[in-house]
Amino acid sequence: MDWSLTPPCFLIEEAAQQLGRAVELHPGHAEDIPLGDASVDAVVGTLVLCSVDDPAQVLREVRRVLKPGGRYVFIEHVAAPPQSLLRRVQAIIRPVWKAVGDGCTLNRETWATIEQAGFSAVQIEHFRLPVPIYSPHIAGAAVK
Repeated sequence: MDWSLTPPCFLIEEAAQQLGRAVELHPGHAEDIPLGDASVDAVVGTLVLCSVDDPAQVLREVRRVLKPGGRYVFIEHVAAPPQSLLRRVQAIIRPVWKAVGDGCTLNRETWATIEQAGFSAVQIEHFRLPVPIYSPHIAGAAVK
């Protein structure tokens, strides 16, 4: 496995330096985070849980690496409401979307997976962006 930093990581390091912030990046896989137990204050996930094989495993890893009281902050796109036209469209195009969208699964009820992951507190806001098919979204935070 290649653990080298990719060009976007260098952009993150540069932005942190300009802001006078320290940043430590650890490339890897979300299902097996290469960090010790209770070793970080926060985990940020942006549009991650749609494309992993096992979102529940990812959230177990997030909880494992978070210190007590640590926060998981996230934004994700999620399944449209049940019985809606958009939900039916998401289901129909899911196989093709997943193949061309780097594993993205459009119709996951990710909010439920996060709520059931064993965090002590979870806040989730549901919202829509003016993006067809790739909507609705959730944003929020969960505390270990």
